[in-house]
Amino acid sequence: MSSMGQEAIWGTPTAARIVTGRPNGEGLKIAVVASRFNDLVVERLVSGALDALVRSGVSRDDLTLVWVPGAFELPLVATKLAESGAVDGVLCLGAVVRGGTDHYVHVAGQAAAGLARAQLDSGVPMAFGVLTTDSVEQALDRAGGKAGNKGAEAARGLLETVDVLNQIGTGN
Repeated sequence: MSSMGQEAIWGTPTAARIVTGRPNGEGLKIAVVASRFNDLVVERLVSGALDALVRSGVSRDDLTLVWVPGAFELPLVATKLAESGAVDGVLCLGAVVRGGTDHYVHVAGQAAAGLARAQLDSGVPMAFGVLTTDSVEQALDRAGGKAGNKGAEAARGLLETVDVLNQIGTGN
């Protein structure tokens, strides 16, 4: 939540319970599923994500990195990891770059829809760290370049979601 606090939202302090996740990975088991397609970009996303997870308290021993051929395969593998009961969250990373065909639209859309369904069906939080860009240059900018590292951002978002679920009593 921003620094404005609940008073700025409601005008006066209230007894409402406010739940805000923190990117605290201590004691969590996290799987990272990454697409080999566009590996020049995805390897940078993975590096940023793993660094963010470790800096947030996830033990290296509690991290699993799984490589899949492309973004289309992310939902199936993420689902199987969630169903295994061995992880508290799954971070999915990839890069789909627009080309001269509709392939981009179908792959990116199906990856997003599949991951949304996987997390809703399994109850295990999943983060969508799949870049969808017009060019490789844009993708590189978002994988540690001018626009930061979206892999690291997705990792922190996943940890916050796990924390929120734990706070409201529905976490793993």
